[in-house]
Amino acid sequence: MQQTSVTIKDIAKQLGISKSTVSRALRNTGEISPETRQKVIDLAQKLDYNPDPVALSLLNSRSNTVAVVVPDIANQFFAIVISGIEEVAYNRGYNVMIYQSHDQYQRELLALKHLSNRRADGLITSVASQSDSYEHFMKLKTVEFPMVFFDRYYEEIDAPAVVVDDFEGAYQATKHLIEQGCKKIAHVCGPLRLNTSKKRLSGFKAAMTDFNMPFDENSVSIADYHRSDGFDATKKLLERTIVPDGIFAASDNIALGCHAAIREMGYTMPDDIALIGFSDLPIDTLLSPQLSSIAQPAFEMGQVAVDLLIDLIEGKSVATVSQKIVLKTKLMARASTLKITF
Repeated sequence: MQQTSVTIKDIAKQLGISKSTVSRALRNTGEISPETRQKVIDLAQKLDYNPDPVALSLLNSRSNTVAVVVPDIANQFFAIVISGIEEVAYNRGYNVMIYQSHDQYQRELLALKHLSNRRADGLITSVASQSDSYEHFMKLKTVEFPMVFFDRYYEEIDAPAVVVDDFEGAYQATKHLIEQGCKKIAHVCGPLRLNTSKKRLSGFKAAMTDFNMPFDENSVSIADYHRSDGFDATKKLLERTIVPDGIFAASDNIALGCHAAIREMGYTMPDDIALIGFSDLPIDTLLSPQLSSIAQPAFEMGQVAVDLLIDLIEGKSVATVSQKIVLKTKLMARASTLKITF
């Protein structure tokens, strides 16, 4: 026999109080004594009470749904971020609705138009690489629609963002290549419309300067954050007269393309060319040789972003509307760069 779900009515009946009192206690609103509130919470936990999202939305005038707009869920980085979002959202009584922009402006625009009809209570997003306007985000902002950016964001939008120190991560990646004996280092950079790409390029340049390494603008190749673009950009680098002996790729997706191009053109890693990416995706350890990378705490990024968003939705975090939370990166050195072992 299927077990009947526990309702607010059941809790109210056992405690001898009204349903509205139980509802206010569970939502921590209204004039209720701490003792009554605790009794309600204790019994709800004992009976394994799970609130009905539809009922909650009627009580709160909310859908109890957060929207997530990402470039591509096939990208392991975004998939891991979404896992972090879903874990926290579930624990806080929210559903998650996912959209993909496929890095296209029009797809991103359509997703945000859908949200403007209040089909969700707030938005978590990472900007599409081909999006060259932020007006669609500004429109949501003007109607005070709660939003949180992660990884990629617009400086012009006054909203929280959860990011990593892209400059420092890129600096450490380049420094690692230099310490492994690389003399001719190239950078496959992401689209310069994105602040993540700009900061990683700046970190690369700073490390080259600090370690007195020769820098040539031709050693920087621009690519979109896709494997095929990384492949094409690397082939062009390797067809030049001066072949790099080290490559820093602005993302692991780009680095996967670099990895394939290096092998296809007959070079070995790390002896001929050392390669390092940025993200530390699970696939990195499945490659041969395994890919060195700068680790981003993607799961934590998702957790922090959704916590921030729900606090904004529930009015608990008004003071953090322009907060930027910067998470730490970590160098993960593997066979694709380790020319020198200690």
